[in-house]
Amino acid sequence: MLSCRHFQQQQCGSCQWLELPYAQQLARKQQHLQRQLAAFDLRVTQWLEPFCSELSQFRNKAKMVVSGSVERPILGIANDPNDPQSAVDLCDCPLYPSRFQALFPVLKDFIARAGLVPYNLQKRKGELKYILLTESRYSEKLMLRFVLRSEVKLPLIRRELDGLLQRLPQLAVVSLNIQPQHAAILEGEQEIFLTEQQVLEERFNGIPLFIRPQGFFQTNPQVASTLYYQAQDWLRTLSISNFWDLFCGVGGFGLHCLAALRQAQPDKIISLIGIEISASAIASARLSLEQSGLSPAEQSAVSFQSLDSATFAIADESRQKPHLVIVNPPRRGIGSELADFLNDFAPDYILYSSCNAVSMGKDLLQLSDYQISKIRLFDMFPHTHHYEVLLLLQHKALTSTLPISA
Repeated sequence: MLSCRHFQQQQCGSCQWLELPYAQQLARKQQHLQRQLAAFDLRVTQWLEPFCSELSQFRNKAKMVVSGSVERPILGIANDPNDPQSAVDLCDCPLYPSRFQALFPVLKDFIARAGLVPYNLQKRKGELKYILLTESRYSEKLMLRFVLRSEVKLPLIRRELDGLLQRLPQLAVVSLNIQPQHAAILEGEQEIFLTEQQVLEERFNGIPLFIRPQGFFQTNPQVASTLYYQAQDWLRTLSISNFWDLFCGVGGFGLHCLAALRQAQPDKIISLIGIEISASAIASARLSLEQSGLSPAEQSAVSFQSLDSATFAIADESRQKPHLVIVNPPRRGIGSELADFLNDFAPDYILYSSCNAVSMGKDLLQLSDYQISKIRLFDMFPHTHHYEVLLLLQHKALTSTLPISA
């Protein structure tokens, strides 16, 4: 069981299940998942054992509210945004890699040198709201973002930046995000880069992926890497030469599955269309494609587009039907319109990755022409009730059954 003094002193409740033995955490999550699927015939479904996370130091990102004074900043949480005394310093949070602890004193010193007065919500004064720190486990390089109310401190930040980079040479990307609103909003639209490099490279299973400011990226690299590998393993033996990756983000699922299908069918050109509404995420996916080692002909069969996934899918039913559709939606699920479309469109397989089993269960009810073939729970968020789940759905009209593989 993980020990955390902030939880014990009731200073931080982010890990609601911290006192629950890990085996019981997993059992509760599995039971919750089973309840969401109680209405389905699972007699021929293969349930794989839940994939466990490390219990500490598993996060690749620190999102820290900045409180206190410019001379003595507090990096952590503010339990009551209107009460500065409620701020708790979480630089020793056991969820962060231990090497993060050496970074925070340097960042606090930089805050003082650059005169970045912490923003006081009650008084509506100050500049610095958040510090966002992300690490690539592949290179151990870092992305550092300062969320500020305005650009007023930009000259002082530039003046002190060289000193910061000398003390922390692992900083690859440094930027300012401008969030002027007096509201509990994490970031604004404007991003000012202070380094030439603007993306942080990560690699899962040999696939290059790129983290950008304001882009979503999984915070548990170990579990995320295994989630993608599981998707690859389930698809290796399937005859798929044309597939879509909807809600594709930075392209993790699509590029992983493309690599597995190419390996299994080396004489085929595999077609992939990845769709994601975030233009920043699509830029990362295209960069990954460029760095993937695919030949020009193979790359030309891959397209990443910044569009709404449901709009793309439903807009033109005359396009070639894919053998497989991957969906990795936000917590709201894919929605009834897209679910009904996919049920009627009838691709052979649907690979569904979900961070919300409740909305997933509702989507599956509308995918009535599909049988759940394989299921696995991934504990992306230990010590909380959250988890991710991966399902492989097979259209009931298929006469062949899926090979069993772990």
